[in-house]
Amino acid sequence: MVKLGKYNSLKVVKNVDFGVYLDGGNGVEILLPTRYVPSPLQPGDEIEVFIYRDNEGRLIATTEHPFAQVGEFAFLQVSDVNKHGAFLDWGLMKELLVPYSEQRVKLGRGMIVPVYVYVDDASQRIVASAKIEKYVGNTVPSYKLGDKVEALVLKRTEQGYKTIVDNLFFGMIYENELYFHPEVGERVTAYVKQVRGDGKIDLVLHGGNDGRIEALADVILSRLRNEPDGFIPLNDSSSPEAIRETFHCSKKDYKKAIGSLYRNHEVVIEEAGVRIVAK
Repeated sequence: MVKLGKYNSLKVVKNVDFGVYLDGGNGVEILLPTRYVPSPLQPGDEIEVFIYRDNEGRLIATTEHPFAQVGEFAFLQVSDVNKHGAFLDWGLMKELLVPYSEQRVKLGRGMIVPVYVYVDDASQRIVASAKIEKYVGNTVPSYKLGDKVEALVLKRTEQGYKTIVDNLFFGMIYENELYFHPEVGERVTAYVKQVRGDGKIDLVLHGGNDGRIEALADVILSRLRNEPDGFIPLNDSSSPEAIRETFHCSKKDYKKAIGSLYRNHEVVIEEAGVRIVAK
């Protein structure tokens, strides 16, 4: 059975002047128009296509790639507005409708908004909703510490960055654990730090403690290289406040990072701080 709003691997049934027909199962044939046929195809050949509906409601195939599939969140730009709602550019010739009933605020042309892409039960058409909260956190997360996830950055807050994890859950990347700042709307690879009691997920941008310490070590080494004398007046005895002010990390992580650099013979730890090893 073909999956609407998803990528499908389908076999060619026949060639016609205006494209090829693909086997959609149960006797259904789906047109792949000529402009989307990447190379000559013969009956029996298999091709990966995205399936959606045209303006007449017919299933149609394309080899173009939308910015989001059904079941995914994305930041999309409003290209037009009419009596039916707002239309979004999602990378296909046919734009994606956000009905007025699915808008949190009235959308205007040029606005970029986070939306969820889904199939409307009544019309069986692919549409989008800007009321994203309805579609997040509806199952129980089962992640373990260090699990790798994809996070869509929703917005920046005083604590850090609010995200959507694997198109399913809300997550948080905290400011004091960041070594670079992602952009709102960016998809980043992250790692589970903990699953909270409310089902929300704390994330880090490096794999578990080892990845985080490795990233911090790189930051420290870069800072040392940029110091005129290759020296930083911070060591095991420095205050947690001084370390956090300089590197936005805990004293525990700082000690692990300089310990790693010391074992790799990249720094020496002196009474007053840390010095880079001259190469």
